[in-house]
Amino acid sequence: MLPKRNVMNVITGKHLNRRTVLKGLGAAIALPMLDAMVPVRAAAQSATLSRKVRLVAMEMVHGSAGSTAFGLQKNLWAPAATGSAFDLSPTSMAPLEPWREYITIVSNTDVRNAEAFLPPEIGGDHFRSAAVFLTQAHPHQTQGSDLKAGTSLDQLFAQKYGQETPMPSMQLCVENVDQAGGCFYGYSCAYTDSISWASPSEPLPMIRDPRAVFDQLFGIGATPEARAARRRRDRSILDWVTESTNQLRGQLGATDKARLNDYLDDVREIERRIQKVEAQNTSGAEREVPGAPIGVPDSYDEHVKLMFDMQVVAFASDVTRVTAFKLSRDVSNRVYPETGVNTGFHIASHHQDRDDRILELAKINKYHVSLVPYFLKKLKETPDGDSNLLENSLIIYGSPMGNSNVHNHKRCPLFFAGHAGGALKGNLHIKAADGTPMANAMLSAMRGIGVEMESFGDSTSAMDLNSAPAPTAA
Repeated sequence: MLPKRNVMNVITGKHLNRRTVLKGLGAAIALPMLDAMVPVRAAAQSATLSRKVRLVAMEMVHGSAGSTAFGLQKNLWAPAATGSAFDLSPTSMAPLEPWREYITIVSNTDVRNAEAFLPPEIGGDHFRSAAVFLTQAHPHQTQGSDLKAGTSLDQLFAQKYGQETPMPSMQLCVENVDQAGGCFYGYSCAYTDSISWASPSEPLPMIRDPRAVFDQLFGIGATPEARAARRRRDRSILDWVTESTNQLRGQLGATDKARLNDYLDDVREIERRIQKVEAQNTSGAEREVPGAPIGVPDSYDEHVKLMFDMQVVAFASDVTRVTAFKLSRDVSNRVYPETGVNTGFHIASHHQDRDDRILELAKINKYHVSLVPYFLKKLKETPDGDSNLLENSLIIYGSPMGNSNVHNHKRCPLFFAGHAGGALKGNLHIKAADGTPMANAMLSAMRGIGVEMESFGDSTSAMDLNSAPAPTAA
């Protein structure tokens, strides 16, 4: 039950503690930001008190069709015009058109530290690239424990702001990334399996199973045995916090009560979808993703959206403000039926420079991007003080590879979404000069959200992410 001292009383001016949770057997549900959490005397400053930037870093492997000569000619990734009057329709980013006011595209940047530096490293691009994306550092080639890359930008942000939340950061993935030991070309699988590095020698494990993520978010302080007992009784997590929920509802204003109800409805819907997946995967029916945990949907679309939804509720309840999300694994040959392309992802990325096959890869690129608006919509619909989560989020989407057919790391895809608490204006396409490191854009983005650093990776200078250069045509 909620302690009475944490429940707002309008007459006395008492207010809810921001860290109030609804507790029950195997459950501990943090609350979204409510008006009742702002002291009466500070109500006029509520917007300032609640405006915390959230950071989401998403990696997609295998580069883009737009990084090829044919792709550049056809604008398969970046639009032809720079500035704010760009046309997304020919590009794989076309699904972002309704969200262009929140989108900052940075094209024509390179990820040099993913290249081979020494002869033994040649050919190992797929097995070091993931470790480079958010660190922009060149990995030490090893299959042993002497790992070395760099501290990833999500962890630099978490080191500064993550200590204010129950979970400093979350690391999520969709593909199987629990391989141990050595992969290929002399690289440890640890380089391939994670994009998040707490230090140059410490990659962080990524969670693939939505059930594990759900329990991590809503079982804070509960033992694994208590969580398992709750699930065995086949009841909703909300059933275990009914008493404290009712106590809280009875002492909230109408606006807070509606916000709480919407939030708990979202939690229940996520739980219902996970339960449905688990029921299907234990029914004995043949699975499309053999060997995956029972909480993992066979549908890529459903899996990604579940992970998006859990990030939104984690941000709304301030359980964490930092997530890293690995959307695929290098050399994955997953087929995406929704694209109409029957070729596996990795095979499609090795298109032999044939125009028809490059266009097939572009369809896969477009499909992956098409899932992002679902996340943006959820963020925008979620209140955050006097604004919404999308206004106060910085979302990074990109790949450390360019033309995967030749394993190069030039003209790599990258865009930012969200207004980052006012740091980004959006509706902008910036085409960098040839040879510009992607690290320049990342350095500027991190500075914009409060992480001060002189350099990042192989950066050469900061990039203005809000300037609108004179419009240009291709």
